[in-house]
Amino acid sequence: MSSSKPASLSTGENAPPLYQQVKEYILRKIHSGEWHADMKIDSEAELVAATGVSRMTVNRALRELSAEGRLIRRQGLGTFVAEKKPQAALLEINSIAREIEARGGKYSCTVHLLQEEKAQPGVAARMELQPYSSVFHSVIVHRDNLIPIQLSSRYINPAFAPEYLKQDFTSVTPNEYLLSLAPITAVEHVVEALIPDPWVRELLEINSAEPCLALYRTTWVGNLIATYSVFYSPGSRYTLGSRFVPPSGGVIEVS
Repeated sequence: MSSSKPASLSTGENAPPLYQQVKEYILRKIHSGEWHADMKIDSEAELVAATGVSRMTVNRALRELSAEGRLIRRQGLGTFVAEKKPQAALLEINSIAREIEARGGKYSCTVHLLQEEKAQPGVAARMELQPYSSVFHSVIVHRDNLIPIQLSSRYINPAFAPEYLKQDFTSVTPNEYLLSLAPITAVEHVVEALIPDPWVRELLEINSAEPCLALYRTTWVGNLIATYSVFYSPGSRYTLGSRFVPPSGGVIEVS
């Protein structure tokens, strides 16, 4: 697949590092459509021939593009162009299963925890419960074509969903079940970029250097705090975004 003539890379005093230029060379191929999603790209040897740089330089470029989610390196198969990362709505409460299916993916999940616990002081304070009172807790990893894209850790007020622990969350998502009980009257979302704890990394199958987006969500039904949840999404596999229109004649305030 490589061209017979090496690409023209800059070597002047103010030129970008060669590995960065190799990254840009690969990205141009992707942006032009020459290398499309799921397509196997040139091998390291072919990229060396195409760019005229060392194999070590090419390897660094491939490693960084893989860490950024632009490429996927499959052991024994080669390097492939990654699918565009899906974007979840930041201001809405949607079913992740429906989101995945709507873009042509295949949803599945693994329920790692579903139990009644004593609310630790931090969780109790967030949910306006007495410390060590009863709370339901679920930990579920959501997958798109078997790839983990989100871990949800939910705390549920038993007064809102007394039958929560009896549900089969492999056939209905917690979000769908909870929304079927009563309409949500208020939602608070806070987003943080972080390196998650080891247990989160293990369940999401990511390494210790992979950053995640953590979405903290609190929901109210009337004056009752119904749920407090944290959703961890690997930065290379998922994004958050939203679009909204202010009231007629109004303005959008940013704080």
